[in-house]
Amino acid sequence: MSKFNGTRLPIETFKMTDEIVDKMRRGWYADEYFNNTIRVLTELSKTGYKFGDKPNDLNGVVSVVDVQNGDIVVEMQFFTRRKPFSVVAGIDEALAILKVGTGYFDENGAFVNTFDQLEIEAVEDGDIVTFDGDPLNVKPVMKVRGIYRYFGHLETSMLGVLTVPTRIATNVYNVLKATKGKQVLFFPARFDHYKMQGLDGYAYWIALQRYEMDYGETHDASISTNEQGDWWGGKAGGTISHATIASFLGNTAETMMQFSKYMPVETPRIVLVDFHNDCVADSFAVIRQMWNHYWELTKAGEYQEAKKYKLFGVRPDTGGNMRDKSIEPIFNKELDNGVNPRLVHLLRTKIDGFWTELVADMNYTDLETARPLAKAFCEDIKIVVTGGFNAEKIKRFEEVHAEVDIYGVGSSLLENSSANGTNNDYTADIVQVKIQDTFYPLAKVGRGVATNPDLKPYDTTK
Repeated sequence: MSKFNGTRLPIETFKMTDEIVDKMRRGWYADEYFNNTIRVLTELSKTGYKFGDKPNDLNGVVSVVDVQNGDIVVEMQFFTRRKPFSVVAGIDEALAILKVGTGYFDENGAFVNTFDQLEIEAVEDGDIVTFDGDPLNVKPVMKVRGIYRYFGHLETSMLGVLTVPTRIATNVYNVLKATKGKQVLFFPARFDHYKMQGLDGYAYWIALQRYEMDYGETHDASISTNEQGDWWGGKAGGTISHATIASFLGNTAETMMQFSKYMPVETPRIVLVDFHNDCVADSFAVIRQMWNHYWELTKAGEYQEAKKYKLFGVRPDTGGNMRDKSIEPIFNKELDNGVNPRLVHLLRTKIDGFWTELVADMNYTDLETARPLAKAFCEDIKIVVTGGFNAEKIKRFEEVHAEVDIYGVGSSLLENSSANGTNNDYTADIVQVKIQDTFYPLAKVGRGVATNPDLKPYDTTK
C-alpha cells in the first residue's frame, strides 16, 4: 500500500466527533488571542467599519480607504524550518480541520460553514521540504486564502497536527537512512499519550513509504500497538517482555518454550536475553532448549510443528548504566556499558559457533543429519538491538559494521529539540492581503511570500 498516489486520508480517519467539531468551531482549541481577534473582526464586520486613510504599510501602493477589515481577505502560509529537510505529515488532518471548522455562527447560533469559499494549496503527506537556514527561503506546505475571521481560530490546531507527525516522520526517515536499509521496529508507544498512537504510527508509515520511494527498498512496517496502524491498516507485532520472563520466575528458556508452543508460527520468536545481565549465557540456554525440541520434532517428521521452535532472534536491551557479564571490561563507559558493538559482535560470534555444542553428544547417524540443521539454526538467528537508539547511535554502529540485523527505536523518534536538530515547529503567517480583488504582499519583518513547486490546488467544493 502506498500513500503517494494523489489521494487524501478520508476525514473519518481522524475520529472528529460532534463534540470535537463543535469545540473546534468555537475556538476551544485555539490560543485565546486568535479568538479575541475573531471577536473584534466579527464586530467590525457587523458595523461596516472601514479602515479609511489611517497610516498603513500599503501607502503609496494601493488605496485602502474602503477596506472593511472585519471581512479582510488574506493569504496565510504554513511552514517549518528544520534543516536541512523535513518529511511532511499532517497535511490531511489540517485540511480536515479547515473543512469542519471554517465558518461562523449566525445570529441564531447556527454554524455556517464557509469552507467552499477558501482557496487552498497544499503539498501531500510524505513530500519533502528543504530549508537552508535563511528565513526568507522557507517552502510553505500549505497556503490558505479567504476571509480571515472564518478560519483564524483554527491556526493553533492546524500547527499542532502538522508539527508532531512531521517531526516523527523526519526522525524516522533519518533513522532509516542511518540503518542503511535494515529493519526498524517502531517502539515509542510507551513514551507518548495513548491517544497519540494513531498519529505517531501514521507518521512512521509515511516515513517508511517515503524512504522506499527514495531508495527503492522494501521494508516491512513493524509497530507495537494496533492503534499505531489504525490510520493505514497496519497490525501490531511483538514477542516477549521482561515481565513475561518474570512470570516464569526468571527462566528465559522456559519462557520461550511456552511462548513458542502457544503462539502462531507466523509470530517471530525473538527473545530478550538481558534479564540476568548475561546475554550470551541466556542466549545459549534458550537456543539449546529450543533446538532440542526442534530436532526431536524434525526427526519425528513433524516439520510444521518444528517450525514453532525455530528461534528468529535474540534481543539485548542492556541498560546504559550496566556492563553485560559476558563483556570483558576495558573501563570505558561508552565501550563497556549498554548495548554496544562489542556486545553485538560477541553475541554473533558465540551464537554462530554454538551449533557444535548442540550436536556434540549425538550418535553418528543423527550427527550427519543434524549437523547442517544445527549450523543453520544458529547462523539464522538475528540480532535485534534496543535501548537508547537514535540516528546518531545507529550511524556509529553501522560505521564499525556492527552485526546488527534489526534496530528497535523508541523515544528518540518523538524528540523535539533545537539542540539536536529535531525541531519541526510550524509557523503560520499572513503574507498577503486582498485589496480591490488583488493580493498585495504584507507581512511582519523577516517573513514574506514564499513558493513551493509541490503545492497543489485543493478542491474545497467536495
